[in-house]
Amino acid sequence: MKNYVWQDEDAEAVDRTIMDFMAGEDVILDRELFIFDIRATAAHVRGLARIGILSEAEVEQLCVLLDRLQEEFIAGSFILDERFEDGHSAIEMFLTEHAGASGAKVHTGRSRNDQVAVATRLYLKDCLEKLAGLNGLIARSCLDQAERNADLPMPGYTHLQRAVPSSVGLWLGGFAEAFTDNFVLAVNMLELIDCSPLGTAAGYGVNLPLDRDGVARDLGFNRLQVNPMYAQNSRGKFEVMALQAALHAMQDVRRLCWDLSLFATSEFDFIELPEQYTTGSSIMPNKSNPDVVELLRGRAATLEGAVVEIQAVLSLPSGYQRDLQLTKAPLIRGMGAALQALAIMPALVRGIQFREENMRQAISVEMFATDVAQEAAAKGMPFRQAYLEAKRNLEGVPVPDAEESLANRVSPGACGNLLLDRIRLRLEQQTQLAGNERQDD
Repeated sequence: MKNYVWQDEDAEAVDRTIMDFMAGEDVILDRELFIFDIRATAAHVRGLARIGILSEAEVEQLCVLLDRLQEEFIAGSFILDERFEDGHSAIEMFLTEHAGASGAKVHTGRSRNDQVAVATRLYLKDCLEKLAGLNGLIARSCLDQAERNADLPMPGYTHLQRAVPSSVGLWLGGFAEAFTDNFVLAVNMLELIDCSPLGTAAGYGVNLPLDRDGVARDLGFNRLQVNPMYAQNSRGKFEVMALQAALHAMQDVRRLCWDLSLFATSEFDFIELPEQYTTGSSIMPNKSNPDVVELLRGRAATLEGAVVEIQAVLSLPSGYQRDLQLTKAPLIRGMGAALQALAIMPALVRGIQFREENMRQAISVEMFATDVAQEAAAKGMPFRQAYLEAKRNLEGVPVPDAEESLANRVSPGACGNLLLDRIRLRLEQQTQLAGNERQDD
């Protein structure tokens, strides 16, 4: 590898051990950001032309080269590897090699600090758009199943003990509302971070009239991140926010998959998972294991670890510090894990088959005691007295009908009044609102 972009040509060779420590896996991680880095470089080139640093001919040549670099990278003929210090220097070296002095002008008015910041910001925007979309798909899958099985009885549990009769509609309706919230959170987080740091250089601006607003619009940002120092101080902070939006979704995945893994056991036997989400045992011919569900359940830990890792790095003073490089690995690892896991969920939810008779049989007589107490209270008996009488006479509870119990549960949101249409309406309204906002941008 030739000299680093910041190194004099006649400088003493840098100790490879030191450079390996400083670069770490950075150039490998930059493969995830490289396309965004190229896009930002092209926008910066066009911005430099608008202030007279580059000619139109130079812009045309450089943009053609950037398109070529992107095509070669996607095709695999350009490999980002240890030959380069990072993705930023790879772009600069490629342009300089093929465009000479014009390529060497490209870094005018920017630093690798704002270069990585804008590439990461574009990556975060892409991830949050995908996150929002996947949350919406999961919410719709849960709604579809909840509507299809709205009145199908199943036991409701508290403390993992049988509590009251419930329904599939109530159970999956809860997850539909949760993933609707997760959709809204992802959209709101996207709106918050949708600001361009490009043109802030190393955190103090430059003595050039950069067209920062024009470059921001060119890259599809909603606004400018105004203060150069905040552009650096927000590094890591915005990454944590995006990861937390993904973590909230993965925590709901964990809870749903916990339910699925329990309900699929022979002890519960309420559901049958789609065959493609299970595997056999290597030694026990009788086993069919819910491996996919269990791995989905555990994947939230990756997000939790990524958030904690970045937060630990952010014990820093103002301005750029090299420690911030260490936020890249947990960000990419965490967002990649979340998007991969969430993409599996819609089809999994749609494929659940319910063992109706088993769920009905699991609803035992004593689970109707709450209904008995409420009915007595509705007739005028003080509730605490009605509660105690129902508790003392559990064996005297008449043989109930689960469907009737569910139908009588008419408080808004309960089994007899699920209001699934409100959840769906909110999801569609929020989806439309988010789409309109993106179009306005």
